[in-house]
Parts: sequence; C-alpha cells; structure tokens
Amino acid sequence: MSAARKHTALPKAQTLIEALPWLTRHNGKTVVIKFGGNAMIDEELKAAFAQDVVFLRHAGLKPVVVHGGGPQISAQLDKQGLVSEFKAGLRVTTPEAMDVVRMVLAGQVQRELVGLLNQHGPLAVGMTGEDAHTITATQHRPTIDGESVDIGRVGEITAIDTGAIQALLDDGRIPVVSSIARSADDHHVYNVNADTAAAALAAALNAETLMVLTDVEGLYEDWPNSDDVISRLTASELEKLLPELSSGMVPKMQGCLHAVRNGVETARVIDGRVQHSILLEIFTDEGIGTMVVPDAPIAVHTGPEQSEQGES
Repeated sequence: MSAARKHTALPKAQTLIEALPWLTRHNGKTVVIKFGGNAMIDEELKAAFAQDVVFLRHAGLKPVVVHGGGPQISAQLDKQGLVSEFKAGLRVTTPEAMDVVRMVLAGQVQRELVGLLNQHGPLAVGMTGEDAHTITATQHRPTIDGESVDIGRVGEITAIDTGAIQALLDDGRIPVVSSIARSADDHHVYNVNADTAAAALAAALNAETLMVLTDVEGLYEDWPNSDDVISRLTASELEKLLPELSSGMVPKMQGCLHAVRNGVETARVIDGRVQHSILLEIFTDEGIGTMVVPDAPIAVHTGPEQSEQGES
C-alpha cells in the first residue's frame, strides 16, 4: 500500500521539481499583476487568483496587485441612473460618475480582493493611487477627429511615487492598488486605466515581471482568421503590431511595451479564464499567453543572457 501511495504522489514531486529553476530565478523579485476580466467576476477564478498571489508571496516573490473594475462601475452607474458614455474607448467620467468610480473601486472591488487574499493570512493591504501620492495624474484629453475632447475625470499619469508600496513590500505585505489618481494640486481625483497604471507601477518599482490578466489566450497572430497565439515577441515587434490590434487590447499591449522599455524584464498577457494561470505562466516550462521582452542589446559578443532576449 505504501509503495502504491508513493507512486501516485510521484507526479506531484515532478511538478514541484519543474518549478525549482523558476523559483530560483524569481526569488526576491517584484511582480506586478493587473487583475481584471472574468477572473474578477467568476467566484472560482477569484478564489484561484487569491491562492496564486499568496503562493507567489510564500514562494519568495513580491506581488503587487493593481485592479480596475469596469463591469462593477457600469452596474453601479446604472443603478444610480447615471449614463455610461464612451469616447475613444474611454468612459466619460463626470464628477458624479467619479464619486461612483471611487466608491466601487476602493469600497467594493478592492475590499473583496483584500478579503480573499487575507483568508490565507494577514498579508494584503488595500490602497488607491491617491494614498501617499502614489499615482499623480493630469486630465487626459483624447484627440477625436483631430480635436482635443474633454471626457471629464479621466487621468493621464504624470508621476509615480513608490514609497508606500515599497514600504508594504519590505514589510512582507501584498499591496492591492485601485487605479485612481490625484492631481498634483490635490484638487481633482481621476479615473486611470488600470492596464496603464499597472505598467507605470511595474516600471517605477523596477519589477521583474508585469502580468496582465485578460479574457483571451494572449495576442493572436492573425485574428480572426486564426487562433494561434504569439508566445513571445520583442518590444519592436509589438510596436509594429499595435496599429492592427483590437481597441480592448491596445492599452494592455501599450502597457507591456512601456514596461519592457522602462526596465521590466518581461511583460506577459495571460488568460485569466484559466484557473491558476499565474502559476502556470511563472513556474512551468511551457508558460501560457504572450510574453513581451526588451529588444536585444546591440553587442559585439552576444553572451547567453543577451541572446536569450533576442528575436524569437
């Protein structure tokens, strides 16, 4: 009986051993995770996400979670009879709508996420980009048909102060950050795209990895003609693809590009509909989703570390 038991447990040991080189590589490194999509709505996916993030923390990584809350904001605006209007893919945010955004992100979505993480120990601390001036923004005015358009309290990030987040990480905590920012003069609060906020934070924190959870498998090679996913591409390759991408993927991929161009080693878009997709991406040989890496440095002698980041 004991021999049979040992035998059935062997695959578990092999799985753990496969994770060893990745555990060694990522130990002590900061990883910024953008939480969104179905993973944010489905109860089982939410619970699995919380387990993954706590696992990363206990495996020696320093996870930072950044979230938005589009569906929850829309539902609350509907409930209060406020109309959701979108221009250039961005929600027109009146001062009244901004109050709802703030309430939903900091009072509902963040609270729930902190609660899920803290089922595993006193680890998560919720904050918004307003706290300790973590994220400063100015009003974002998109250009539509050649004209600058006022879409209200939508922010464009102008500065990041990582002090509060770094203090939490140094204390072994998991910061959970809502994508809200303040103006430099403190007079206005802005709604900031969570993909953009996660990328800016990853760069400012010198994170090793940015992970963006989405509702697709990754970046498709030739959508809608094919569902083949690009597993790896360089910053320059991604830049060429940006004009062809669907509007929903643009802020995610622009975020990935910003991250790897500003010191982050890898940016990954992964399928948040797959349970434990974070662990599969970080700790297995195959990985899932699309990984963006910096362009290869130009050097006379290309060592193994440099060639690893070269063209795929």
